[in-house]
Amino acid sequence: MDFTIKKYIQLLDQLKANGYEFVTYSDYCTGNCPERFVIMRHDADMKPQNCLEIAKLEKQYGTKASYYFRMVPGCWDETVVKEISQMGFEVGYHYESLATCEGDIEAAYQDFCKNLERLRELAEVRTVCMHGSPRSPHDSKDLWKQYDFRDLGIIGEPFLTTDFSVLLYLTDTGRRWDGHKVSIRDKVEHYQERWIDLGWIFHSTDDIILALKEERIPNQIMITTHPQRWTDSKSEWMKELLTQKLKNVVKRIIIITRHS
Repeated sequence: MDFTIKKYIQLLDQLKANGYEFVTYSDYCTGNCPERFVIMRHDADMKPQNCLEIAKLEKQYGTKASYYFRMVPGCWDETVVKEISQMGFEVGYHYESLATCEGDIEAAYQDFCKNLERLRELAEVRTVCMHGSPRSPHDSKDLWKQYDFRDLGIIGEPFLTTDFSVLLYLTDTGRRWDGHKVSIRDKVEHYQERWIDLGWIFHSTDDIILALKEERIPNQIMITTHPQRWTDSKSEWMKELLTQKLKNVVKRIIIITRHS
């Protein structure tokens, strides 16, 4: 079975076996990275307790990771944020202000600043990452066409400050590793065709593990997971599978509608 804690451990084991060092996204932004590294990025879209379970596992493994938290009802848990930060992991803001403010740039910026300040009361925050908000027509990254996040002490935003010509981006969006076809925004379109040509598009976690064993993956990787879908509970695993299948159908319809 894929997307279980057991499978995640296998992925960590193989990354370690291949000599990848684990760094945070802040490390990457400051140039504090070895020749071969992996950034484990976790987007806390739902079920923050799942993030805590993954963090405790990574703490045992001695690995670094970056956790990005949404600040909307049902996703926000201050106790989890503080505990993950105190464990030594990077905490970032998974913002969606332009979507929640329905495209109002000024209101979105004020919302972003308010939430950033609130998150900084719990942990140091040096990087942020856009939440895709697939049902919204507004892309929250567009906030930075008018404002500069560096003015707020933010040093990086993965979709804007990453050199994807060198670094491979793998994300489990859509509950699959080749989910770019059903993803609204969690993808890097400019480099997608090149990665396909190079054989760097994978469907399952086992496919990634095999490619690592065969040394078919570059030295710089960012792996994004959504911890709500990684579980050893059979009931939660099945619920997430069925829910995501429905979401993927909806996202396909949105993509077709927006391009028609």
